[in-house]
Amino acid sequence: MAESHISDELWQEFHDVVNMTSRELSDWLRTEATGEDGRATEGLPELEVGESVVAILAKRRTDLTPDDVDTMQHVVDQVRTIRGDEPEPEAYDDALRRALMLFGHDPLRPTEV
Repeated sequence: MAESHISDELWQEFHDVVNMTSRELSDWLRTEATGEDGRATEGLPELEVGESVVAILAKRRTDLTPDDVDTMQHVVDQVRTIRGDEPEPEAYDDALRRALMLFGHDPLRPTEV
């Protein structure tokens, strides 16, 4: 497989932003996919991005595809946009935390973001 060109900066940013393990994220996505009412909510774009993040976390840097790199940039951009300048994890409401966790970012976990 041809090595994908990913900058050191994006590699580091992605791994700073995604502070959940692949197992934690996978478990979370399964929980979210069933929805609060117990019915499947398959097909949500955020769930698909989360599944892509799980797959990326399982790969070595040299195995990343151009689509993986695009997903990594998207995740970094989304998490930074949603978080904004809010450094205090206690300030997050449940809905915002759930949205961030779909991208593999738990704002209640200490991070360098």
